[in-house]
Amino acid sequence: MNGQTAWSLYENRLQRVSAYIYDHLDEELDMARLAEIACMSSYHWHRIYRAVHGETLAATVKRLRLHRAAGDIVRTDLDISEIAKRSGYPNLQSFNRIFKSVYGMPPARYRKEGSHTVFQPPLPGKATAMFDVTLKTIEPIDLIGVPHRGHYMQIGKAFETLLGTLHARGLAKPDMRMIGVYFDDPDIVPAEELRSIACVTGGADIAADPPFERRRIDGGEYAVLRHKGPYADMHKAYQWLYGEWLPVSGRQLRDALMFEDYLNNPRDTAPTGLLTDIYMPLV
Repeated sequence: MNGQTAWSLYENRLQRVSAYIYDHLDEELDMARLAEIACMSSYHWHRIYRAVHGETLAATVKRLRLHRAAGDIVRTDLDISEIAKRSGYPNLQSFNRIFKSVYGMPPARYRKEGSHTVFQPPLPGKATAMFDVTLKTIEPIDLIGVPHRGHYMQIGKAFETLLGTLHARGLAKPDMRMIGVYFDDPDIVPAEELRSIACVTGGADIAADPPFERRRIDGGEYAVLRHKGPYADMHKAYQWLYGEWLPVSGRQLRDALMFEDYLNNPRDTAPTGLLTDIYMPLV
């Protein structure tokens, strides 16, 4: 087997397992079954997966299920017990315990008091909350990325493919920044039709062979809001930027794409400690 053939087999296995996890979160994800999909013994595959992704398969499944649960808690009126069941927990007590250990408070309280609530419109008689928005002028940024179509909360699937492929091809570099670019308004476009792309910087010298695509972020001035907390809360920050900050800023939007710069990694950072810079283009 030549090097190119071995590389392709390894890359395809990474993509197959990642795609299966995302597409079957509602099902019992047996580690032996995932090893079968990778066509390797569980003994070897689990070690390869951890070496590439920096976490075990079990940690990935737990993180993605809780990430989706947080989104359901924030964005829907689903009963907490139904969310727990969908997340694979046998009873509400165990779900409450695990969710609190990761998100800092039980799910029912998180729905009422989680970090997403700081961006909600103030009640009558209460002062409007203010957040740190800085103005930055940047140079154009060349990106290499993997496109995603569907709910923005699921862009992690494209990031898994992107990072796994970079590692498999020997192209990953420690100074690459993770960037998410979003093309549609989720309040207008149906979730299944939303378009986005998971990217890293430093892509100018990387061949745009599938599944990669080239993108470029326009240079110019941006308003930058630093968001701290779970990705499930991000849409509230966007609503605050558009509805509260922009009207009183005296600035106008430029016809360019907004993007998110992820400053740390959800694999080794608790959701409450995640830092994301949201860039809004200005004239």
